[in-house]
Amino acid sequence: MSAARMLTGDRPTGRLHLGHYVGSIANRVRLHRHHESYFIIADLHMLTTRNSREDIERVAGNAREMVTDILAAGVDPARATFYLQSAIPEVGDLNTLLQNLVTVPRLERVPSIKEMARDAGKEEIPYGLLGYPVLQSADILCVKGQVVPVGRDNAAHVEVTREIARRFNHLYGKVFPVPEMITAETPTLVGTDGQGKMSKSRGNAIALSDDAATVRRKVRGMYTDPNRVRADVPGTVEGNPVFAYHDVFNPDRARVDELKQRYRAGRIGDVEVKEELAVALNRFLDPIRERRARIEADRGLVDRLIVDGTERTRERVRATLVEVRRAMGLTSAYNQVRRRAERSRRAAATPA
Repeated sequence: MSAARMLTGDRPTGRLHLGHYVGSIANRVRLHRHHESYFIIADLHMLTTRNSREDIERVAGNAREMVTDILAAGVDPARATFYLQSAIPEVGDLNTLLQNLVTVPRLERVPSIKEMARDAGKEEIPYGLLGYPVLQSADILCVKGQVVPVGRDNAAHVEVTREIARRFNHLYGKVFPVPEMITAETPTLVGTDGQGKMSKSRGNAIALSDDAATVRRKVRGMYTDPNRVRADVPGTVEGNPVFAYHDVFNPDRARVDELKQRYRAGRIGDVEVKEELAVALNRFLDPIRERRARIEADRGLVDRLIVDGTERTRERVRATLVEVRRAMGLTSAYNQVRRRAERSRRAAATPA
């Protein structure tokens, strides 16, 4: 029995960070070995909030960085297909056909749309952002994705995909699998400034590509308990980003519990707690750095993976679109018109 086809991916907006790892990448690394895995470089989705010429010019470099990060995190290039969304125009064709199977009120109920607009500093929602879940549906269905790993932010999007697939199959015959969501309870990693989740745009992220010195510097500047003015003042562990990171990345649970007890009792300073966190983070990142060095030593590897993966994916998407158009009767409609045109040309060319 063949493995189920999985689709996942990211927008190419820069280096991936620890928040990405905790929220999605760790789950992908685990899952991709058991599925036929497609990793989309979603640059068309990027345009919904970042569409300046400068943003677009950075896509190629950001795509290479993103794929390098994912490979360094542990994804096996032999088990994954990476592809650039904008290089497959048939995805846009499928998006056009699917957008008629969902209503504007339904899309307005997707909670993350308003959040994405707010985070991008947009007072009004662009048409493309409102249709983000429909384009995402085209991404999933164009390769006939069967499973989609999702976090809480994206679950509502995939539910739209499931509804569209069912609606299409009901109207035109079974073409698409209704994709299943693979959910995982993953913590949202707070930024180093303690202000919301980790984000590149907020400057509160520790990148997977940061070297050891950069990690130490960022950890030293992390937000802790603002009411703790001296090391002998009892501190608060709950809601303290330093301890949130210890909980996720420090495997020595006994030591973490000891640090928490001493912190609450005012028997350890922030500097020492941060130093131990920096050690734990660098120990976690070291294997990722080693894999990155091997990937970067093979010049052209990432570019080859993107190009080869895009070409393979486009062939699959073309086949899907042919099937979709045939099921909808669009191919038949054109063929009817073409046959009539040919008959009229023959008639015109026949001597009276």
